[in-house]
Amino acid sequence: MPGSEAGGNRYILETQNLLKRFGGLVAVNNVSLKVERNKVTMLMGPNGAGKSTFVNVCTGVLKPDGGKVIFDGMDITGYPPHEVYRLGFVRTFQIPEPFMGLTVLENVLVALKNSGEHPLRAPLKSLWIRDEEKNIERAFEILESVGLDNQWDQVASSLGAGQLKMLEVARALATDAKLIALDEPIGGTDPKYAGDILSYIRGLLDRWDVTFLLIEHRIDIALPYADYVYVMDRGTLIAEGLPDEVANNPKVIEVYIGE
Repeated sequence: MPGSEAGGNRYILETQNLLKRFGGLVAVNNVSLKVERNKVTMLMGPNGAGKSTFVNVCTGVLKPDGGKVIFDGMDITGYPPHEVYRLGFVRTFQIPEPFMGLTVLENVLVALKNSGEHPLRAPLKSLWIRDEEKNIERAFEILESVGLDNQWDQVASSLGAGQLKMLEVARALATDAKLIALDEPIGGTDPKYAGDILSYIRGLLDRWDVTFLLIEHRIDIALPYADYVYVMDRGTLIAEGLPDEVANNPKVIEVYIGE
């Protein structure tokens, strides 16, 4: 496991022996991992390994049966989803959930804060119109960074699978997220576009103060884009290390050949 820095500032997320049961099934079995700031940490494993359940516990969708979740130096174990979101830990889903009837630009604007939403400021346009203009500028900057600036006026329902995934990333960026958990961002996309999605995600590290936890099972495509990798199988961590180390790990090879 990567080392730590003084004060614990190196890692934005740390789980300690995280446990989640569903009856007799242990979906997340004492999982301890660390996510380094401004990096892409990948959590991989075959379907049913417990990856999405792990993220759901971390983000408050599910309550843990044991262990701790430390985010940005704060113990958030058991926090409700809206509190986790407010603190800057945002997640996307395997099936994108934008507002399909809104345009790409409108979807991003919805996620941006606007002082005009305050009931006392809303009637006074002069107090919030500048915020609105800044939000539009920021939205276009975000869309350009994820490759959707040319689709800004298209209705979300007209986008392809890969573009919808990137729209979800754009909406997460608009919330000023510190950590974005991407749940299978290349799932269901054209393999030719999958590499583009992952390239955009890596490029965002240089432009935005953000960290990514990448949840994937497509080792053949996603592994080269990660800085550090953890591997789950049947709820348990079975390997971790740099991408090349994980790719050559006998346990990982066995799991994927067996799949």
